[in-house]
Amino acid sequence: MHVPDGFINAPVSAATGVVAAGAIAVSLRGARRELDERTAPLAGLVAAFIFAVQMLNFPVAAGTSGHLLGGGLAAILVGPYTGVLCVSVVLLMQGILFADGGLTALGVNITDMAIVTTVVAYAVFRGLVKVLPRRRRSVTVASFVAALLSVPAAAVAFTAIYALGGTTDVSLAKVATAMIGVHVLIGIGEAVITALTVGAVVAVRPDLVYGARGLQQRLKLKVNGDLVDAPAPVTVPAAARTSRRKMWITGLVTSLVLAGFVSFYASASPDGLEKVAHDHGIDKKARQHAASDSPLADYGVKDVSDARLSGGLAGVIGVGVTVVAGSAVFWAVRRRRSDDVSPASTAVENI
Repeated sequence: MHVPDGFINAPVSAATGVVAAGAIAVSLRGARRELDERTAPLAGLVAAFIFAVQMLNFPVAAGTSGHLLGGGLAAILVGPYTGVLCVSVVLLMQGILFADGGLTALGVNITDMAIVTTVVAYAVFRGLVKVLPRRRRSVTVASFVAALLSVPAAAVAFTAIYALGGTTDVSLAKVATAMIGVHVLIGIGEAVITALTVGAVVAVRPDLVYGARGLQQRLKLKVNGDLVDAPAPVTVPAAARTSRRKMWITGLVTSLVLAGFVSFYASASPDGLEKVAHDHGIDKKARQHAASDSPLADYGVKDVSDARLSGGLAGVIGVGVTVVAGSAVFWAVRRRRSDDVSPASTAVENI
């Protein structure tokens, strides 16, 4: 669903850029409350994992493929504000380095793929976990449904943006029907990937999954004949810290393998938006990407003739750049939170 340059006119592209900038500013503040010493490293890894899995297009219909959007996955793992930032970092890296998604359409893509998917998925997820049994399996089930609904929601959002600023004269009903129809199918793949990933992390370290916080039953103690909640542990055991490092390394290695090797076997068919745009003429005024001469354009390393090696190197570089950029952003946000609650500021507040 990466929108190229030329699909949406300049005024609407600028307006979505303002919306995206405002959402990112709000998310930077909100992420301070979500990120701590446990989740800050995980957030950078989530961004890299989303980048890697987005390279794995899967077939959904005759001549059409889809790939993970990642908003729901990021929101459930690290929180909705941090989730918006995760997907935004991925889109920025893809647009600048890989010529994937127009630069003038960056606001459109962030609004559609980062904001809409994250907000819709997390709202659905929180609604479901409130009514489902308080079990780990409920987190996985809620993740599946939330991710499934977030993709057609993004298709609806694109249709609305196209209605406001589309550069071609195509029936809005045809665009809506085609976009929502194919992205319902893509949503199934999104849901499977999201549920499997969230389920795997919940099985190993449920305390690191933002969406699973508060779902575990608290230990009860009997005090003077009454049952009361036992105090939550203040410190994380050394064994858990080691497990967190192992999980981070495992996640990074998995991302590198997916982007560097498995991506070669991804479907070569056009994705949902590309297929709809070609079939209905939405792409008539598409413009060449400003970064089309990038050494990594189209997910290949320039001057490397072997397609497998070229794509694999590009994927590895993309994962590396994304994890570094994402980690830098999230550590900066985490550091800002630490500054906000520093002893000096606490002392002033107490006065």
